[in-house]
Amino acid sequence: MTRHTRRADRGRLFSRSLAGLGATTLAASVAVAGLAPGVSSASSHREAPLIAGDPRADNTDLYAFTSPDRPDTVTFVANWIPFEEPDGGPNFYQFADDARYNIKIDSDGDGRADLTYSWKFRTHVRDAEGQFLYNTGPVTSLDDPDLNIRQTYSLTVTDRWGQRHKLLRDAPVAPSRVGNASMPDYAALRDEAVVEAGRGTRSFAGQTEDPFFADLRVFDLLYGGDLSKRGKDTFAGYNVNTIALQVPKKALALHHSPKRNPVIGVWSTTDRKGADVTGKGAGHDRWRQVSRLGNPLVNEVVVPLKFKDAFNTLEPFQDRTVQPVVDKVLDPILPKLVEQVYGIPAPPAPRRDLFEIFLTGICEECGPIKADLNSHRLNRDARPETIVPAEELRLNMSVPVTEQPQRLAVLAGDLGGWPNGRRLTDDVVDIALQAAEGAAQTGELVDALAEGDKVDANDVTFGARFPYVALPHQGSTPDGRAAKTSATASESAVKRAVAPAVSTGLATAGIGLLGFGGLRMWRERDRSRRHRHGH
Repeated sequence: MTRHTRRADRGRLFSRSLAGLGATTLAASVAVAGLAPGVSSASSHREAPLIAGDPRADNTDLYAFTSPDRPDTVTFVANWIPFEEPDGGPNFYQFADDARYNIKIDSDGDGRADLTYSWKFRTHVRDAEGQFLYNTGPVTSLDDPDLNIRQTYSLTVTDRWGQRHKLLRDAPVAPSRVGNASMPDYAALRDEAVVEAGRGTRSFAGQTEDPFFADLRVFDLLYGGDLSKRGKDTFAGYNVNTIALQVPKKALALHHSPKRNPVIGVWSTTDRKGADVTGKGAGHDRWRQVSRLGNPLVNEVVVPLKFKDAFNTLEPFQDRTVQPVVDKVLDPILPKLVEQVYGIPAPPAPRRDLFEIFLTGICEECGPIKADLNSHRLNRDARPETIVPAEELRLNMSVPVTEQPQRLAVLAGDLGGWPNGRRLTDDVVDIALQAAEGAAQTGELVDALAEGDKVDANDVTFGARFPYVALPHQGSTPDGRAAKTSATASESAVKRAVAPAVSTGLATAGIGLLGFGGLRMWRERDRSRRHRHGH
């Protein structure tokens, strides 16, 4: 690791009725906020209409989890630029110089950022007039003269009062992986791009293998009613650009006390200056949010098409005012489509279980999922009257690291994964499908959908140390798809711990009950521990 220049340095959730949440329309909420969709707006891979024209602003995935090798810290991984083909030269993949990339933390539940970590990139070209190549010879370090195009970044953190501190200046970005001839030891370049940002914080920016795994043929009318067509990982062999951050839990928790206040909410955004949804307004100095991502698949399968782009311009505290979106959480589209195609009855509305998962976090007083897991109401120092429903990826930092992560996470008794944060190994497509069909509320998996999309794991192994994501793919197969090259350095390779496929027998036996039963047992142990220690 290298050290670079740095400076030392939020009612109760249901105190109002759901009807009161949506008196304002989506358009009005956007106008009141002074926000408008920018030149692009999306979360997850290309799911909002405008984002296809601006992939460098497309925030594809967000992860937040307790670091397995440094359990006193939390790791955030946010990805941009979907479907990077490894042989994508001569113009490879770079972060935008005219954008601002953010990871935001809500520690008190008011839907507003208490900490905002912001990355701003700068591209350097050694020879723009006499060269077209990304690199002019073998690259052995990030400051190698043969690396013709390179990027650096600054990292700042802004607190709830607007006080800004510069953590890094001119930190290096890991380049696109051109190939073995150009970058004979890419793992060394990756390691060089992991930098210390002071006070136990680490940062990484650069190209990585896309850790998301799913069979996106599901959008072909749920495989056209033919489940035999499942099982192909659409993202296998593709890369993304990644920003990763590892921060001590004390720095993230309300009042710097993760024991008293273990729950945080997380989302990532992209900002651009100038243009609104019509393309007008360019040249304005004001930063505008054009992309937003919290929980996986929300804007992809919950938000209706008409509202996707505008939704991504909102801050989480505004979500409860957007009735068309709240309506689709309480009465979602996906279960009705599953019923139409496969004849599986959709759970009756209103879906307060989904409201709990996506907008409030899970707690006994929050909704029908009678367990305390990751609502901000669990923070002892949070003010109940200021906590609001808001779409955030919530993480209870007191849940210990799972030695054998289960791909279905909470539904399989593993409380360390989504919807409690999100790990790289969590099978969010299968979890979300089961949750949409009511599994989180009933405690039983839906038998007919127990295998989900039949893509249960990533195509390559993840790393054992920060930033954990695998090295980017290189090369292509004869059919044009990216080859599955070795994705992690040998010294950091680790076997993925993926649960076996859930059988029909296990599903009908109620493995989901094991999950939330385990949650309750964990909660009782936690209460006992806090009582013994006076917390």
